[in-house]
Amino acid sequence: MNEVPVTREELLQILKRCEAATPSPWRSYIEGRDHLAGDSFIKAPGTDIYLTGASLADQDFIAAARQDLPRLVNEVLKLKGW
Repeated sequence: MNEVPVTREELLQILKRCEAATPSPWRSYIEGRDHLAGDSFIKAPGTDIYLTGASLADQDFIAAARQDLPRLVNEVLKLKGW
């Protein structure tokens, strides 16, 4: 596959979307794994996020992505000297 490299502008847009979202940290709480009663949800500062139609793995991924994406994008920017 011949993929086009990501541009600095694309990385900055990703960071902009991250900054516009509810602040981190986000943590996934799975009923039966992390607590014993109630629904599975993502805990974010000031709010609980409930997902419909997502798997538990999807929920863990979404919650972790809130912290992971800014770190990864900043690392790429740093490595590229941008």
